[in-house]
Amino acid sequence: MPSSRTISANGIEIFMLEQGEGPLVVLCHGWPELSYSWRHQIPAIAAAGFHVVAPDMRGFGRTSAPADIAAYSIFDNVGDMVALVAALGEKQAVIVGHDWGAPVAWHAAMFRPDIFSAVAGLSVPPPFRGRGRPLDTLCESGITNFYWQYFQTPGVAEREFERDVDLTMRTLLGRGFSDPSASLFIEDGKGFLGGVSADRPLPDWLGEADLAYFSEAYRKSGFRGGLNWYRNIDRNWELTAPWQGAQIRQPSLFIAGSKDSVITGLIGAKRVADMARVLPSLRQKLIIDGAGHWIQQERADEVNAALKAAAEGLRDMASASTIARRRGMTVGRVYGWEE
Repeated sequence: MPSSRTISANGIEIFMLEQGEGPLVVLCHGWPELSYSWRHQIPAIAAAGFHVVAPDMRGFGRTSAPADIAAYSIFDNVGDMVALVAALGEKQAVIVGHDWGAPVAWHAAMFRPDIFSAVAGLSVPPPFRGRGRPLDTLCESGITNFYWQYFQTPGVAEREFERDVDLTMRTLLGRGFSDPSASLFIEDGKGFLGGVSADRPLPDWLGEADLAYFSEAYRKSGFRGGLNWYRNIDRNWELTAPWQGAQIRQPSLFIAGSKDSVITGLIGAKRVADMARVLPSLRQKLIIDGAGHWIQQERADEVNAALKAAAEGLRDMASASTIARRRGMTVGRVYGWEE
């Protein structure tokens, strides 16, 4: 069973769940989630011989939530994971991310390949840095009601979500992102949640006790920290200019649900189709039929199997690395993901 503790790293206090011994695997959750979102993966991966750590990310749950909106950039969030690995006394880790955690994982692997030896992204494809700021691009395309735009003004979405946290979490997690018109675009006067119902039945992968855990955490923390990630979308584009066209050359894995609108829309589908351009060492692209956005909770068995196989493959590579070093080679050259 996972234990919990809080650790100081990168100038903040990071709460985390952890279990197991062995090579380090870091699990990064998204919005509006918590370390608890990995409750099915932590024991499964730990049982395979790994030290698994799932933090509440910056601004979420019991981790620090800086007041400054600028403190939630991709540099800050990747920096937290770099510092967390060091605080745990490790030099390398496999990093896995879902939803907003996926961009953290992808960029961590891109920025620090010396630390993050392999990467897996769930639901959100690897970064393709566009030609302009994302919010400007939306406006230039005539789109003014996308949810990213709704989240920009501090206080607006917070008031909507914090009015009834139980109802908010039941709607967000129960509805998911299978219907873009219902979940990604805002109708005038209806907010992000749209038509809500207190008696909305929960999906079979989410119990009332699970919902209560999420609701209690968000009642205590509020929603501002997580929403501040969205308020750095354009700034992240500016900060990542030096990595325009960069590839992630470590072994990689992508997992998503076939009914997740993040990958079924025109842009998302293209990114999934073209991801090998960014991930030349992509080991598997797993699209789970019938699954939605909350993939690691919805289809835990399939996700666990894929993540364990990837982590075990890396452990085999670590053994190969020892042999390679003795021969004056790098493991990257042995496996072909390093020039």
